[in-house]
Amino acid sequence: MDTIFALTTTPGKSGVAVIRVSGPGAFQTCKLFGFDVPVPRQSALRRLVHADQGFIDEALVLAFSEGASFTGESVIELHVHGSIAIINAVLDCLKAVSGFRSAEAGEFTRRALNNGRLDLTQVEALSDLIDAETEMQRKQALKGFTGRLREKAESWRSELIQALSLLEATIDFVDEEVPVDVSHDVKRLLTGVIETIDREIRGFGVAERVRSGFEVAIVGPPNAGKSTLLNALAGRDAAITSEIAGTTRDVIEVRMDLGSVPVTFLDTAGLRETSDTIESIGIQRAVNRAKAADLRVFLKGDGDFGDLTPLKGDIVVDGKSDLRADGRGVSGLTGDGVHRLVEDVKLYLLAQATSAGLVSHKRQNDVLVEGRGFLARAMEFSEFGPNHYELASEELRSAVFELERLVGRVDVEDVLDKVFSSFCIGK
Repeated sequence: MDTIFALTTTPGKSGVAVIRVSGPGAFQTCKLFGFDVPVPRQSALRRLVHADQGFIDEALVLAFSEGASFTGESVIELHVHGSIAIINAVLDCLKAVSGFRSAEAGEFTRRALNNGRLDLTQVEALSDLIDAETEMQRKQALKGFTGRLREKAESWRSELIQALSLLEATIDFVDEEVPVDVSHDVKRLLTGVIETIDREIRGFGVAERVRSGFEVAIVGPPNAGKSTLLNALAGRDAAITSEIAGTTRDVIEVRMDLGSVPVTFLDTAGLRETSDTIESIGIQRAVNRAKAADLRVFLKGDGDFGDLTPLKGDIVVDGKSDLRADGRGVSGLTGDGVHRLVEDVKLYLLAQATSAGLVSHKRQNDVLVEGRGFLARAMEFSEFGPNHYELASEELRSAVFELERLVGRVDVEDVLDKVFSSFCIGK
């Protein structure tokens, strides 16, 4: 296997840059730059002196033995000064070594998967952790990265193996005059697994939203103050505001961190009857996005809400409180009521987030749904009695196979390229 290397920190000028080398020849890096391998897991300050390039830099060096590193291979990390010239000089020296090559995107993590240091759910969670923009996203990603979903899958697998062993032990005696009936014990084991899997499936939608961000649509008739409110929330002119009705034609998105909650606010076209073809398309897009959003903020103005009806939890408020004598409502122009609106949105979404499960990727959810189907059929066959235990066993084996797919032990080659395509080089 090749020894791979890459800059693991952000490219460009920085205070410190980390260059990672992983593979069977990783420790040759030390000889290449003229020093002995440091004691594993203990940092050492070393001068990087190359035979051709001479003195390159003074670096902090970390060594990790095979089996005790992120990738599971021998690893050397060079923490050099973040000069572009220094980084390029070190990388050029490494490129010239026989058996060394630049790492591909996500290759360090892929080797960690192949060497059993991570399972597939942890790899997906690591990608989420790198992309996390809010505290809520960070906490959810850490649940997956620390192996919470894998642990749950292992407990399910243990219960299913126990149920399968009961069925298998009975199959050999099915022709006896008094066959053993284990359907009660099997039902108890399968019921517990099915119930916990169902909870994870129900929590998938919210968990996925935490990972990708909730959507809040601002809707209402033309000139209700939607674009002005969006600009107030964004703290910049994200949308064009005008007294002319129909100014907003397309959905305008502003992403923000709302007290640890990842939220994308949507400014939509004013809802009204119109003969303008382009505006009609914009209105239809507004309706579609609003219906798919996690929450809708209805701003009352001169007109109605068309085909949209506020649902339970939606916020309905006057959109221009600065023009009302009592000042009630919200005004993006003066800021009145904006803080209160933000708090209402945040509290609603935080309440929704409490139902989030550990399953936050469609792949994971699809595997659980498939496995849940096998379990339901296994339950049904087992209840028919000993004559159907062989069929129940086959369904249980398929369910166990799905759990193996969940953590990436089997039949995942078709998804690996897609998973690692989001990783940067150096990770």
